[in-house]
Amino acid sequence: MIFIIILGLGTIVTLLIGMPIAFSLGVAGSISVLTMGVPLEIIPMKICYGLNNFPLLCVPFFILAGEFMAHGKITEVLLKFAVTLIGFVRGGLALANVLASMFFGGMTGSALADVSALGSVEIPMMIKNGYDNKFSAAITSASACIGPIIPPSNPAVIYAVAVGTSIGGLFLAGAIPGILIGIALMCGSYFISVKRQYPKSKKSSLKEIFMSFKDAILALVLPIIIIGGIVGGIFTPTEASAVAVGYAFFITVIVNRTVKLSDLPEMLLQTVITTSVVMIIVGTSTLFAWVMAMNRVGVMIEQLFAFCTPLTFLMLVNLLLLILGTFMDIIPLILIFAPILAPISVNLGINPLHFGMIFCINGTLGLITPPLGEVLFVASPIAKVTVEELSIEIFPLFLIEVGVLLLVTYFPFLTLWLPKLMGFL
Repeated sequence: MIFIIILGLGTIVTLLIGMPIAFSLGVAGSISVLTMGVPLEIIPMKICYGLNNFPLLCVPFFILAGEFMAHGKITEVLLKFAVTLIGFVRGGLALANVLASMFFGGMTGSALADVSALGSVEIPMMIKNGYDNKFSAAITSASACIGPIIPPSNPAVIYAVAVGTSIGGLFLAGAIPGILIGIALMCGSYFISVKRQYPKSKKSSLKEIFMSFKDAILALVLPIIIIGGIVGGIFTPTEASAVAVGYAFFITVIVNRTVKLSDLPEMLLQTVITTSVVMIIVGTSTLFAWVMAMNRVGVMIEQLFAFCTPLTFLMLVNLLLLILGTFMDIIPLILIFAPILAPISVNLGINPLHFGMIFCINGTLGLITPPLGEVLFVASPIAKVTVEELSIEIFPLFLIEVGVLLLVTYFPFLTLWLPKLMGFL
């Protein structure tokens, strides 16, 4: 028990003094190893062990594909297409914002990529057209959460690696929940827009819709190639991520010519930086999780849930993860707690893909909840609002997403129907 207390206190103290969570987990884990009396060689061994996993190669490739899409101005094309489809209703730009996030999420699988790439275009456009800056930032931040749910999904890759489940199955499990979150946010945005009398655009002609679709079609095909290739057995998820990079290079450099070869060094550098952050977190989280496993934390947690029904267990897991997500990034949240909670869910008869998607949605919602709320910190300077103001404005949209989470939690067919249809169950 003393080692668990040291681990917990070490994490809390280092976070309170402002240490990044990757190093906080590493420091807390290392201090615990020192007090446990095991050889210090275990520290680099466990960190390297966490990184030595072939499926993790998906992450840098999907990040690089997102860089091509962002630099290639694909965001503007997708937003234009979304506006022509739905911009004519009250609050149409807000609805188009959500729809564009659904399109873009099918290419990058990252909420931060979504809010930084789309937000820099959407937020100024909405403000210019009569939306207040707080709502513009709030709907952009909330819709960014769709990115890690709709396939492909970086958190799904991390979760699958952590618990040993199917990456392709998790990708498919996220399709319907991601669409439901998008529809729910669009409904919420519409009611807010009607109440506040936000503007609407003119109705687009069929010719305008066709022309914008023609511009966007090459980008919209990317998710189909990725998921279709995985489901069809043409390539593995790791190979699919490499194909995504090749296709993104083709449409941005060769076809649209919106990315120059001289832009590649900067894009590669940004990919390396982002990947390094992810991998440092993966390595130190693995060390942290090993210390917890050695001190039988998993067994203690399993005993706490021993008398739970599946429904009660899922309710408690949702509460736990929503609380933890307020101060813990989605990657360490998955790597530390998924290996503990996933076996318990299996013992209770909960499908691994269903539980995995519940875990990923919870972790994603943590990206828009303070005090950590990474997405909020990206969106707030674009809209020139404080994180506190944005946190208040986004709260109703957060509740909408929690409502979808509960639907997904208690109606498993929403996540399992598509994987079952495609032969993953």
